[in-house]
Amino acid sequence: MMSTPSQQDLYRFLEDRFACAQTCAECARMCVLRAGVLDPDGSAEMDRLRRTGVRCAEVCDATCRALTEETDRDEDALRVQLEWCRTVCLDCARVFDARPGAGRSAAACRACAAACTDFMAALG
Repeated sequence: MMSTPSQQDLYRFLEDRFACAQTCAECARMCVLRAGVLDPDGSAEMDRLRRTGVRCAEVCDATCRALTEETDRDEDALRVQLEWCRTVCLDCARVFDARPGAGRSAAACRACAAACTDFMAALG
């Protein structure tokens, strides 16, 4: 016999989902800002940093949409999306850590990775 979640469990689930979506949106915003303020010197390192930030923003944006718009989405597919977002955010944070002045962007990426991890735990 399957137990049904309590109303409190449902509220917590929705709060976690919303918090994760908000954190993904903030990470996307920070990554786009960071990519936009980079010196356009054409160096390979700057190009890698820009591409990493843009990729992270795109993945975070897709994850945010999955969390807020696709309520009938399969739980396994949602887990894959969250894990992808977590992995990309951690990679992006490492790249930003190596760049002076990118600490806030790196912190936003780590916060997003943590929110994805927390929400995956809430999924059970």
